[in-house]
Amino acid sequence: MIGISRPLRPLRRRVVCTMFAAFIGAAPGYQPAAAAEVAYPSKPVRMIVGQPAGGNADLTARQYAQRLGERFAVQFVVDNRGGGGGVIATELTARALPDGYTLFLGHTALGTNPALIKNLPFDTRRDLAPISLLIAGPNIVVVGAAHPLRSIADIIKEARARPGKLNYSSSGVATATHVAGELFKYMAKVDMQHVAYKGAPASMIAVSTGESDLSFAGMSGALPLVRGGRLRAIAVTGEKRWPTLPEIPTVSESGVPGYECLAWYALFGPAKMPATVVNLLHREVAAISQNQDMRSRMMAEGLEPLGTTPKALDEFLAREILKWTRLAKTAGLSAN
Repeated sequence: MIGISRPLRPLRRRVVCTMFAAFIGAAPGYQPAAAAEVAYPSKPVRMIVGQPAGGNADLTARQYAQRLGERFAVQFVVDNRGGGGGVIATELTARALPDGYTLFLGHTALGTNPALIKNLPFDTRRDLAPISLLIAGPNIVVVGAAHPLRSIADIIKEARARPGKLNYSSSGVATATHVAGELFKYMAKVDMQHVAYKGAPASMIAVSTGESDLSFAGMSGALPLVRGGRLRAIAVTGEKRWPTLPEIPTVSESGVPGYECLAWYALFGPAKMPATVVNLLHREVAAISQNQDMRSRMMAEGLEPLGTTPKALDEFLAREILKWTRLAKTAGLSAN
């Protein structure tokens, strides 16, 4: 099990950096004696999000940004840069100054992009500094309220009777909502068409209006429409039923044994960020993740706060890339 390190207090800490100064006429072997303490952060911090506003990624970023801002008394500004399955946002981060003032809310696509997209303009593990795995949770399979499909068994039956006719929407290429559908196709041995939309809101509108047959949606975007009667929830994509939705079965227990696909969201910076800044940010988000109000709020949205160590996130990302690379080769998955 991934451990969470204990948060440190007080909330405001100091990051020490060594200052070098020219010294005219200094004796041989002279070493600068001063080590100045510079407060971090001393100005607003940008948090880039690789998805448009709305949906799980945006919700996660705003929840953590708000609380980080409160703890540091400095604004953390969410900057939504959707498109390209998170590639645009990832590249912006990889090229930013590694000073701690550009952060990145990465998501499941960081694990799937290396497997599904050729010639990425960055190396995911080399060009990013892992800080903490913030959140993880299942997606939820939904159809429009008036759609005749009412179960996973119905989806499988219809997809086999009319190969390639059913379509499922996603919030973008290589996102959790995309690969969850591709994994379902492979494990259920069915053929469905993938339709990528620009973000979760557009994807949910497509399902609720009947433009799309179904979606393996993020819970935060889907549940309000389920509760409002515009969508019908069929199953969750986790290993177990979600605690706040005990009446909704898993895909695995509904006809696809062993199926599991989780969405996750993690905090990164550019490579070569100072270790002191990385560790400070990790300790703060770990403390936020254990806050009971935060946990209750996010669990209700189908997301579990984690707050892991940088090392644990790096190891997790390596496993994700390996898992999806193997599956892409076996199942012939691509970003198309």
